[in-house]
Amino acid sequence: MEKQVANTDFKQMLNKVPEVTFYFWVIKVMATTVGETAADFLAVNLDFGLTATSYIMTGLLVFSLASQFRAKQYVPWMYWLAVVLISIVGTLITDNLVDNMGVSLEITTIVFSIALALTFLAWFSSEKTLSIHSIYTSKREIFYWLTILFTFALGTAAGDLLSEGSGLGYDTAGMIFAAGIAAVTMAYYFLKMNAVLAFWLAYILTRPLGASLGDLLSKPVAENGIGMGTVETSALFVTVIFSLVLFLTITKKDQITIPSKD
Repeated sequence: MEKQVANTDFKQMLNKVPEVTFYFWVIKVMATTVGETAADFLAVNLDFGLTATSYIMTGLLVFSLASQFRAKQYVPWMYWLAVVLISIVGTLITDNLVDNMGVSLEITTIVFSIALALTFLAWFSSEKTLSIHSIYTSKREIFYWLTILFTFALGTAAGDLLSEGSGLGYDTAGMIFAAGIAAVTMAYYFLKMNAVLAFWLAYILTRPLGASLGDLLSKPVAENGIGMGTVETSALFVTVIFSLVLFLTITKKDQITIPSKD
């Protein structure tokens, strides 16, 4: 089924996303944290405001995704740049709804949960798979990035709802989401949970984990944070992301090769 689809798609070459390795999850959590802190840095520290920041970052994301779609195979720096930018934009979407439009965190969490579920449903109905090891057609890539956007927007809303809305604090919220990821991991390795289901559950949970971690590190002590600041936190995590992406570019440890068309 998937091979037939691939052979009829003009743009089929190699899988457009990385293999799921330890490095994948480290960079993913780092990217989600940068999405939280960078959005705050641009909107607040640089005084761009939410609206201007949203326009700027959305424009950069569109340019980045256009480059990603034109590529014929997975390119580490191109892929992870798109992830970082979509993380920032996902954060800004939620922040705009909550701060500029007055939509509650409860409503935004519900709305993005429904949007994500509908995206999964449309993707599976069309392609009969949600596996990221099958992202080698244009349609599947569109579904993939739309899913990623909604996971980031949902993660921001859910993370803020649990840490701020409920009053639990960033540290407690982070531990709850980390426990959720640990539970999924245990279910996958010991209870034989479906690999695709386990991946997407973990992927969704890493977003609020990263958001809580970013807020915990960057927020001042008076706001229950550690007080590193958005500049220092963003710089630290961007440096780690850059180093790991450079490593993966050289070693090619996260590349999935799909046989080319006959």
